[in-house]
Amino acid sequence: MLIHPQFDPVVLSIGPLKVHWYGLMYLLAFLQFWWLGKVRMNMRPELNMTGKGLDDLMFFGVLGVIIGGRLGQVLFYEPGYYFSNPSEIIAVWKGGMSFHGGFLGVLIAMLIWSRKHQATWLSTTDFIAPLVPLGLMFGRIGNFINGELWGRVADPELPWGMVFPQVMDGGIPRHPSQIYQALGEGLLLFIILWLYAKKPRPLGSVSAVFLIGYGAFRFMAEYFREPDHGIFGVSTVISMGQWLSLPMILAGVWMLAWATRRKT
Repeated sequence: MLIHPQFDPVVLSIGPLKVHWYGLMYLLAFLQFWWLGKVRMNMRPELNMTGKGLDDLMFFGVLGVIIGGRLGQVLFYEPGYYFSNPSEIIAVWKGGMSFHGGFLGVLIAMLIWSRKHQATWLSTTDFIAPLVPLGLMFGRIGNFINGELWGRVADPELPWGMVFPQVMDGGIPRHPSQIYQALGEGLLLFIILWLYAKKPRPLGSVSAVFLIGYGAFRFMAEYFREPDHGIFGVSTVISMGQWLSLPMILAGVWMLAWATRRKT
């Protein structure tokens, strides 16, 4: 049985300036997005992405992730708390970012970018889809370092079962679900998308595979993650994360079928 290391949330402190692990993980996520974008741009020149366009894309993407992710956490998961403590809404360095909120924020940001650069929305989302999963992996590592979003109670015999002292449950081992998600919707989804997107695909199909892949991995991971309260309270049947992932899977399946038929 393992015990969570209880990391100091501040990785570096210089006078009044404090660098938090969570913020550092987001910085790494954005940097890998930019680097992989350069690689993808050079590997697939027919996608017509330029260096200036990529820089602009990253700017809009960062805004979409931060604004959408935070508002998603506020509205989908903890509206009562944040409406009672409105000053905490901007305290993103403490953690608390919803993927589904950030996903919607990025979709809107990509629509604005596409109109500005006279590109089709789906070609833009197809370009960025393989660049996203490793960023999600860094985000889940940040969750683990913060000791948040811990897993459900695990079998005491599970070798990697972990006690999270901050849970105050008497030292019961739990699944380190943050690591499960980092490996599933992060590393594994990246490998799938990167290999799938290496050669030309029908418009919208790469985005569709992302929707299906993320939705499926997240749906499965929720069986090991302590359910969030959400706007409807805690459900013992299907969690808030699963409710939000189901439309992604269904939309992805429909979109992949549409893209394939359209090409034919």
